[in-house]
Amino acid sequence: MFALKRSLVAMAIAAAPAITLAADKVELPNTLAMTAYGTGSAGYSQMVAIGNLLQNEYGTSVRILPGENDVSRMTPLKTNRVPLCACGIASYYGSEGVLMFAGPDWGPQPIRVITTSIASFGLGIAIAGDVDVKTPYDLKGKRVSWIRGDDALNLGTEAFLAFGDLTWDDVEKVEFPGYGRAFDGIVADQADVAFTMSVAPPAQQLAASPRGLVWPELDPGDSEGWARLQAVAPYFQPHKVTSAAGDYSKDNPWQGASYPYPILVANADSDPKLASSLIRVFTEDYDKYKDAAPGNAGYSLSQQNMQWVIPFHDAVVDYYKEIGHWTDEMQAHQDMLVERQRILMDTWKQYTGSNPPKDEDAFRSGWMEARAKALEAAGMNPVFR
Repeated sequence: MFALKRSLVAMAIAAAPAITLAADKVELPNTLAMTAYGTGSAGYSQMVAIGNLLQNEYGTSVRILPGENDVSRMTPLKTNRVPLCACGIASYYGSEGVLMFAGPDWGPQPIRVITTSIASFGLGIAIAGDVDVKTPYDLKGKRVSWIRGDDALNLGTEAFLAFGDLTWDDVEKVEFPGYGRAFDGIVADQADVAFTMSVAPPAQQLAASPRGLVWPELDPGDSEGWARLQAVAPYFQPHKVTSAAGDYSKDNPWQGASYPYPILVANADSDPKLASSLIRVFTEDYDKYKDAAPGNAGYSLSQQNMQWVIPFHDAVVDYYKEIGHWTDEMQAHQDMLVERQRILMDTWKQYTGSNPPKDEDAFRSGWMEARAKALEAAGMNPVFR
């Protein structure tokens, strides 16, 4: 999920075409390029499986450009070198123009969702099994990892603390230079908590250690807890996790949290025929690819969060309307997200045109203040400050 090796090789997948039920309404190019996580990642494997389907059924060769980090994955999308990115949660940060995208070379991006995957894993804080924590409310006074230079991980941890009505001031913050080192620290009894994916190797390492591992229960009925969590990180959603390190399974799930991964995104002005064709393939050809790679089952229509944090591509909305899977509430939410993005991009244009500071830290600070004021003036939660 986090540190993945860089490999900027392109891949073409070849096989024989066939006919599908969706074929008469699918218009795809001969070659389709996208960026994705590194070659060892679940996201890359899933895109390979989708690429095989597109070649087999529609004669479209898929070129996958693996990126080392969020910026390297999203830069080709920003520059229109590729029309798609199988991204992580950084796609949301990019749409908001925050964290690694708050600098002068970035700003808010006009990103739109094609589809997402919610699989059996979860995302959250892994807790040493010997510290008697059952829910986030029990974390007060515990030693919680803080990773230098990793805003996404720290924000995830902060969100789980917020569920328990806690902040960093209520725990002992233990700084580590990296994600892996944080889990080494927990095993060595230097800390008790760190954020990760439920199936990640460091979580497995902790589960196999003498300290063991537990995942904190997030009661879906705790509306106040969830409101606090989502005020910090609105991209999280309740999730019954059946794949997790430790004593967890389909028979003993973790009632926790997750957010989509990968998130297949395009730019708002990308070819509507491409967006329409892809969502049709992902939805109508589901049975043909669902078992082709771990996590592919998460692309099912039933797993799509229709009121998430990034707007859908217009062509995707049109498709959902066509199949009767769209409501007035969904449209209102979509309209709000599109308006939010318009406000952000207008504010960015005004800010960058007002002779902002040359110093990058001062530039970021000024931008974050400007975006917060603009969103608050529209009655919207800035989330990031």
